[in-house]
Amino acid sequence: MPLVSNLFRDNARLGACLTDHPAHVTPGSFGEHVHLIQVALMDIDGLTIDPGEIKTQRYGPSTAAAVLAYKRKRKIINRAYQQSEDNIVGRMTIAALDKDMLDRQYVPLPAGRKPCGRVL
Repeated sequence: MPLVSNLFRDNARLGACLTDHPAHVTPGSFGEHVHLIQVALMDIDGLTIDPGEIKTQRYGPSTAAAVLAYKRKRKIINRAYQQSEDNIVGRMTIAALDKDMLDRQYVPLPAGRKPCGRVL
């Protein structure tokens, strides 16, 4: 299943992360895909990432710490080969980030419609 959140759906590099083990995002990576992960971590959990890492779109120590905090909070562990959370954005992590970002999206109601108590 492809990434569906507005933040991630058009980024081919993150789409590859969802389907391909060698495409995992690791410390030392840099680029727009890293920046999108940083944005999601700050938006979803209010995590702090070094402004220099954000500016350079670099997966440095504070981004790694934020990924680890996100994964620990949700207990994202691939039990097939892990005993504890790590700071790598792989299939399970990008899927969780995508779902969390999708859950934060909403569709504005047409003019004159009243909310039914459900956010889409």
